[in-house]
Formats: sequence, structure tokens, C-alpha cells
Amino acid sequence: MFRFGLVSEFSRLAVTNAVTNNVPTRLINTGINPLFFKATSCLYAEPLKKKKRIDPAIIKQREERKKRRLEKQIRRLEKNARQLKPIDELEVPLEFIDGKEERMREPVVLTPQQQEERTLLHKEWARYKTKQHLKDMQMVDRLVFSQQRALDELRKESEELYQAAIQINPLQLPFTVRGPVRTPPIKDYDSPDGEYTDVSKKW
Repeated sequence: MFRFGLVSEFSRLAVTNAVTNNVPTRLINTGINPLFFKATSCLYAEPLKKKKRIDPAIIKQREERKKRRLEKQIRRLEKNARQLKPIDELEVPLEFIDGKEERMREPVVLTPQQQEERTLLHKEWARYKTKQHLKDMQMVDRLVFSQQRALDELRKESEELYQAAIQINPLQLPFTVRGPVRTPPIKDYDSPDGEYTDVSKKW
């Protein structure tokens, strides 16, 4: 704890008279606006710390250790350079992997008779779908041919009616869209910054 001497004379700028016994003092300033006493902080100096002498062999060992650590990190980065970033949505959960044995079913062994029945059923289904596809294509061809023939006859009668007939009718394809409307900006609106938590993994 320091002892401060008394000041004998005040001025507008500072007090420069120090007390005896070589005791450190603080400066006291008197300002005009406002009028108060202000004590400045004490600044003391201390001797520089003595540098410790370190053996050059220890310094060399530290540098070598640091160099080996950097080389190890570089090798690790080069090893994992071609690995792709994993996608969480495509990874199988560990609980499913652990319960794989419980969910695994034994392969079904079919008799030759069952295999023959399934083969015949597949062939019958393929023939049915082929006939259905041919009927659909023939119906579409008939409709297109009839439409084209009607348009050709209409064009012989009147070119204006033909041009009106080939126009697209918007009523036959009802299409409505509802979306955000454009509104003028709100005056003096303070937009919130929003809060979010970054949970992305660091690779």
C-alpha cells in the first residue's frame, strides 16, 4: 500500500510539487467544466525477466517434433483427399444393422411344379398386356384419323372455320395458379434477423 504526500499548491493543469521521502505520488487535476479532482493511475516499471538459457539440443528436438506432427497431418489429409463427403440420408441406421439377423428371412424354395405355374402365369400376363396395348394404339389411330378427315372436309368448306377449329381452346384445359402477390414495402419495417442453429457436421 502506497502513501501519498500532500500537495501544497493547486493549479488548473496539474500539481507538480512532490512530497519528501521519495514517495511516489499521483497527479491531481482540477478542471473547470465540471470542477472536480481526478487522480491518474500509477504507472510503475519492473525489471525485465531474465531469459532462460535453453539447450540447443532441446530446441532442435522441439522443432523436429513439430515438423513430424505437420508431416503426419499432411499425410492424413492426402490419404482422405479422395473420400467423398458422406450423405446422411443414404446411410443405414446402426439399429437396422444391429437387427439384421432378426429381420433376415430364409430363402423360399419352390418346387418344380410351382416354378412352372409361375412361368405360365408370367407369359399369360405378358400376352394380356400386349393385346391391351395394341387395342389402345388402334383406338388412338382411329381417333386421329377421324379428326384429320373432319378437318380436311371443313377446310374444303371454309378456310376461316378451319383456322378457328385448330385454335387452342383454353376452356378445355383449366389452369389456375395462386401464389404470392407483389405488395409495396412497409414503411419503417424492422425486419427480424431470425435465429438458427447450425448443426452441420465438420469434415
